[in-house]
This record gives sequence, C-alpha cells and structure tokens, in this order.
Amino acid sequence: MAPPCELQPPHNPLICMDPVHSEIRFNARVASMQPSATLAMTARSKQRKREGFPVIGLSAGEPDFDTPEIIADAAYRAIREGFTHYTDNSGMLELREAIVLKLANENGLIYEPDQILCSNGAKQSIAQVISVLCGPGDEVLIPAPYWVSYPEMVRFAGAIPVSLPTSVHNGYRIDAEQLRDAITERTRLLILCSPSNPTGMLYEPHQLVRMAEVLEKYPDVRIVSDEIYEKIVYDGDHVSFASLPGMMEQTITVNGFSKAYAMTGWRLGFMAAERPIVKAAAKLQSQFTSAPSSISQKAGIAALKMSSEPIDRMVAAFRERRDFVLEELRGIDGIRCPRPEGAFYVFPDVSHYLGRTSRTGVTVNSSEELCFYILDSFNVALVPGQAFGGPYGLRISYAASMEDLKEAMERLRGAFASFD
Repeated sequence: MAPPCELQPPHNPLICMDPVHSEIRFNARVASMQPSATLAMTARSKQRKREGFPVIGLSAGEPDFDTPEIIADAAYRAIREGFTHYTDNSGMLELREAIVLKLANENGLIYEPDQILCSNGAKQSIAQVISVLCGPGDEVLIPAPYWVSYPEMVRFAGAIPVSLPTSVHNGYRIDAEQLRDAITERTRLLILCSPSNPTGMLYEPHQLVRMAEVLEKYPDVRIVSDEIYEKIVYDGDHVSFASLPGMMEQTITVNGFSKAYAMTGWRLGFMAAERPIVKAAAKLQSQFTSAPSSISQKAGIAALKMSSEPIDRMVAAFRERRDFVLEELRGIDGIRCPRPEGAFYVFPDVSHYLGRTSRTGVTVNSSEELCFYILDSFNVALVPGQAFGGPYGLRISYAASMEDLKEAMERLRGAFASFD
C-alpha cells in the first residue's frame, strides 16, 4: 500500500514569470499556489482554436447542456421584479429552507436554516471551510487523484496537503486501513469527493461505513464531503457521508447547483455543518464576497423545486457517452480504465505510453507532455493526470456532443498508434 505523502506544487509550463515585474513582492502563500491546470488547458486549447486549428475540447468540467428553462425563468422574473439587491450574507432564508428540505428528503440529513451557508459556488464553500478550520502545521488528507483546487486551498490556509495515493488497480479508492494509517496528531480534515472529479469513482456504502468507523475514533478530524456530483450517478447509489452512524457532527457537507442543474456560470453553492463552523465561515464570507447573487439564489430555489426530468435526461445522455468513450478507450492497446460510476469524466491509465517516442520524434515522459503532444499534433484537449495527483492518468471529460466524442476518439486512436 502506498504511503501518504506531502503534496508538492506541480510544475506547470503554462505559467511564465514576467521579469519586468520581478521586483513585486507577493504573499508567500499566493506565490506558492498553482493556477488551475484545467482552466489553463482550456485557455490553451481556445487559443489554438482562435488560430484556426480544429480543436475538440475534452478538458472542461462543466455540463454542455443549457440551464433548464424553469430555472432561467425564475431569474428573469427576479430581474423584472427588481430583486437585484443584497440578501442576507448567509443567503436568503427561503433558499436555505429549500436546501434544508432537500437535505432531509434526499440525503437523510436534518439541519436548521442557520446551519446552512450559501456561497458563490461550492468551490468557495470548500475554501472557507479549510480556511476556518486549518492553520500552519495542520494536515489535510486528500485521496489522489483529487480535484486540482483541494491542495492549493490547503496551502493558502498555511496547512499541509497530504496525498493518499490510489491507482487503477484499486479503482482509485482509498480504504479504511489506508485512512487509519495516514491520520496523525496533526490531521484536521479529510476531503472526500464521491462521485469523484477526476475519476468518476463512487464509493460503495460499505466502504464509507468502514471509513466512518475509523474516523469516529478521531472526533477532532472533520470530513469535508464534496457532493457536487451526487445526482450524476449511473451505477450504485450516492451516500452522504454525514448520514453514516456517528458522522453528522464531524462532517461538513458541501454541494451546489453547477453540475446537476447545468448552472456553472450562476455561481451558487452551499455548505451544511455544525453551527460554530457555519458561523466562522459566514464571518469570512462577509469580509470577502458577502452573499451570492440575489438572481442566482432565486434561480436556485426554482432548481430545488423543479421535477427531476431535466436532470434525468442529462444523466441518460452522459451515461450513453460514458459507455461509448469507455469502450473506445479500452480498445486502445496499453490503456487501462476503470468504469466510472458517476460524474462525467474518465481517468485512463496511460503509463504504457510514458517514456516512449512517437514516429515524429516526440518523446513523452509525463502525462503533461503527452497532453501537449495530443493537443499540438491531434487537436484534442485533455488534462494531464499530474495536475490531479495521478501522474499516470489523463482526465477526459465526456461533457461534449456525441459527434465531437466520436471524432475525438478517432483522433486519440491515431495519437496512441503513433508511438512505436
């Protein structure tokens, strides 16, 4: 079993230092952060598109569906009715009450409205939780591969991100023994994301129960349960970590509207936790951003009240795409890829190709170099696994049209076939 390791900031060749401004002194915590590799790759692929190359982008982590009309109508109505001013810092009471109802009915979690904090996206909620609970010397456990922002948020808080490595062999899941062995007297948080970005992995209920049994012995260790992909599940059932025996008080549940409701640009998320944690996070939010957009909050209320039909249609389309992409990837020699149970990503292991040279003379020694080769030579934008703490993988988003996916898979077959 691979031991946990302190995460080091990854090298990112997309970032260039400007010598003209070298005399500027930055906060050391900001200087040590790395920009999002997913956004950087998306920017690079868009630049190639502007230059006239027929790039197919499979790097972005957002649904390619429009926000359902009933949600958009609620936003239009808010604007027409002049609902364009500040709301309570924690979010409108009506929205928080709707979230309380959702958590009770769908997740088996009982909260009061003052235990809910609405924010400008789930990302902000996670960052605020880390910032109020962690400080210099504290450790945060992060199963790898992980979402690129987790370790950077931890570093900004002055804490230490500790990776819990997984691999294609165990389906990119940690187990209870690995978790127990990683906990130290400095451990403050465990971040769990199920279904996962970037792997699409979904923890099974019995696996979560065993982890909860370990964590119950460490009441000072909190769990941030990132459940942003909870509704995009194909196989199995999503389980909220806070619903497990003994885990309600230890868990901070984070969710939002961006993925399930195709509302990425609306920037609306929330956290649910014990009152002291919510109060501390709300204090931080009051000084940084205040409440999320009043219009987005009205749209969020409509989202929580609408039928599941638009979500069901989107998930059905994603399932079809997942099955297609998985079959195509498994047909490529040397690629290993577990079946993702949720989200809209696959994370194939491409270690077979690392260290090899293409017929055009390009040697790729890392997943990063492989991604650049595929983008520059075959016009498909992916994200290197290094950015996610999974150096032998690539993240492929299938939140794209089937037409684009078919063309992209054809190009990827050509890309991997170009290696001798």
